[in-house]
Amino acid sequence: MRRKIYTTLILFITAGLLFAQTDIYFKISKAIDIFGRIYKEITLHYVDEIDPEEFMLAGIRGMLASLDPYTVYIDENQQKDIELITTGKYGGIGATVSLKNGKVTIVDLIEGYSAQRQGIRIGDVILMVDSVEVNKDNYDELSSLLKKTPGTEIEVVVKREGVDENLIFNLVSEEIEIKNVPYFAFVPANSNNAYIKLSGFTRGAGAEVKNALFELEKQKEIKSIVLDLRGNPGGLLDAAVDIAEKFLKKGSLIVSVVGRDTTRIQKYYSKEVPVVGDAKVAVLINGGSASASEILTGAIQDHDRGIVVGTPSFGKGLVQTVVPLSFNTSLKLTTAKYYTPSGRCIQKIDYSKNKVFTEHNLIKKLEYKTDNKRSVFSSGGILPDTTVPERAESEQIEFLLARGMFFKFASYYFNTNKISKLDLIDKNDLYNRFLNYLDAQRINYTSKEEKLLSELTAMIKEKKYNSDLESGLMKINKKLQKIKRDELKKFKDEIILEIMTELAARLKGRKGRIEESLKNDKQFKTAYEILNNSKLYNQILAYGG
Repeated sequence: MRRKIYTTLILFITAGLLFAQTDIYFKISKAIDIFGRIYKEITLHYVDEIDPEEFMLAGIRGMLASLDPYTVYIDENQQKDIELITTGKYGGIGATVSLKNGKVTIVDLIEGYSAQRQGIRIGDVILMVDSVEVNKDNYDELSSLLKKTPGTEIEVVVKREGVDENLIFNLVSEEIEIKNVPYFAFVPANSNNAYIKLSGFTRGAGAEVKNALFELEKQKEIKSIVLDLRGNPGGLLDAAVDIAEKFLKKGSLIVSVVGRDTTRIQKYYSKEVPVVGDAKVAVLINGGSASASEILTGAIQDHDRGIVVGTPSFGKGLVQTVVPLSFNTSLKLTTAKYYTPSGRCIQKIDYSKNKVFTEHNLIKKLEYKTDNKRSVFSSGGILPDTTVPERAESEQIEFLLARGMFFKFASYYFNTNKISKLDLIDKNDLYNRFLNYLDAQRINYTSKEEKLLSELTAMIKEKKYNSDLESGLMKINKKLQKIKRDELKKFKDEIILEIMTELAARLKGRKGRIEESLKNDKQFKTAYEILNNSKLYNQILAYGG
């Protein structure tokens, strides 16, 4: 009798599952039929002529807008970007471009490739590519203009700060290979501390990290390692696992991936013996460290393999799969969430509740434990073991950074002066010239206090109050102006560092930028000090009790 009941129950469950599966396929078929009919009717009979491709794209974008921002349609023009993410290679001129104050600007050059060899400089503003005018309105199309099949000639017209005439460059597209490890060295030079800057997670990233460690080991013993993941947006899951294997003990769980079917969990374990097993480790992160960066950091933190220093990471705990479609297009689709070894998902935003960032769709933080029973938390990214702000807290400095004034001034100074060595630059003269440049550019930072004072002054004039009040407010305004000037003096060292870092990039490229920035890097210095203090290092990681 009991066996009969079990058999009936199994048949009932099986039938239910089959019905549910049939039901979803019916709904999909029904929706496609309705969507297709609507699309066809509007395209053929709407009062105004409709572009079929653009109209279909609008429908696709509308569907995807209801999901998370990482699920996107990739058209034929964007396929090269996917190739770059996966292989780390693309056909181009070897320049990184960004919008700075609404202008399409060269912000980085890859050494040895066409743009750098033929004289393009960081700070150059692109005006035209192959007779196509370039500006912020068609910035999204720039990738297709600059990323061409190797061997293709590309004419680029630029405006250079400090130079009157526009410059024309006839560049040649080449196969560009992006380095995941743009810089590694012993920092400080006389120490046994290995510094590795990791900027991406494309295929081969693990091998680059391994080679960097081997190269440094040839020079001398590695006693500690600073792995810099700041500003690293992530990449391939496999690359994160591959790099984690270089630091974690063989057999250690690195990450778990869970899709819609929560009963099927894919776990990734370290299969290698770590490269430098006894060396102390510090990982540097910030708000730009995301995805694969967080997988790697989470694994190191959960296994108490090293300390984490900096500011909280981005908080992206979602995994995407690229699904090839017809006509050389793809769909990048969120298919799973990942969990660190302690079991936490660091995803910050629950996109099922809301598609924009609000306090209402922040995922609740839950407490988990590391191998050494230290408390770590889910949601909101990876929280550092030691929090250190990246820059001095000054709204005026942040304003100048946002406006790209250090970047622009460095371009102007470099283009109008003969610079062979940074050591020869008079830093006081550099600072004074920068202040003069701000005046010439009419860059005027307005503080919150000034804005309030301006509103109050306008009100007093409107109400025609006693002129003594207006005179008093003018005196206050003069004092506020002095406070602003004094603030620039207070942060003089930070201002000089920002400019010197930009100048170093113009002289020595990425390597120069990194070397100069590390000289007064508060987060790096904090990590290095902890690594050199065994008692504090072990205390943070809860070793010995």
